[in-house]
Amino acid sequence: MIAPSSNKNSKTETKDNLVICGIRPVMEALAAGRTIDKVMLQNGLSGQLLSELKGKLHEAGVPVQFVPVEKLNRTTKANHQGVVALISPISYRSFANMIEEAAWKSESPMMVMLDHVTDVRNLGAIARSAECAGIEGIIVPKHGSAQIGDEAVKSSSGALLRVPVCREDNLKSVIHLARQSGWQVCAATEKCDNLYTNIDFRKPTILVMGAEETGISNELMKLCNERAKLPMKGEVQSLNVSVAAALFFYEALRQKSE
Repeated sequence: MIAPSSNKNSKTETKDNLVICGIRPVMEALAAGRTIDKVMLQNGLSGQLLSELKGKLHEAGVPVQFVPVEKLNRTTKANHQGVVALISPISYRSFANMIEEAAWKSESPMMVMLDHVTDVRNLGAIARSAECAGIEGIIVPKHGSAQIGDEAVKSSSGALLRVPVCREDNLKSVIHLARQSGWQVCAATEKCDNLYTNIDFRKPTILVMGAEETGISNELMKLCNERAKLPMKGEVQSLNVSVAAALFFYEALRQKSE
């Protein structure tokens, strides 16, 4: 149990996140600029203060989920009062800030964009490889991707605490900004004839990796100005997304080291 600053039992820890319970403690967390992954509200809950909280959550773009009280009770043993917020263990960065910092760090920076990669272990493994290979940032969508909680941090061996992470509502806007800023955007896809060794990764690059089951969405694929694939010699024509990402990372590192 973490000692609360104001409301008794307002904070607890789950396997994946810090949990803050109660309307006023959640408001305090918002005011303090804490990164809230989502807020769960008990079905049927009402009141003026709750309406105020909903408004603040909407303004901050925090996802809200209405759930039965049993789910809240399973999430925390604390007196939740029908309101539970899951707080991210990391602080997210803006993409504009990441571009500026990456350009300052390297003449040929690379970031990886994950299009709805939902497996926490894959996310952690990608982050671990990214940190080892000197990748400047990870970009994920705000909705429909793996939750960055303690499990993801552990899977990354702590790399998610070291590599800047950007979480955006609209990945298309990120790609547009990247290309306007002179970055190439390369889709990792088997649906092309161009091998990954043919891409010049000495240019500032956003590498787009899709979910294993669905790949990169068509709307993002259309915005990528480069496409590349890994060579396949066996019967199985796909790799785990974290393995594929690592191969791209180290090809980029090889080119930069020459």
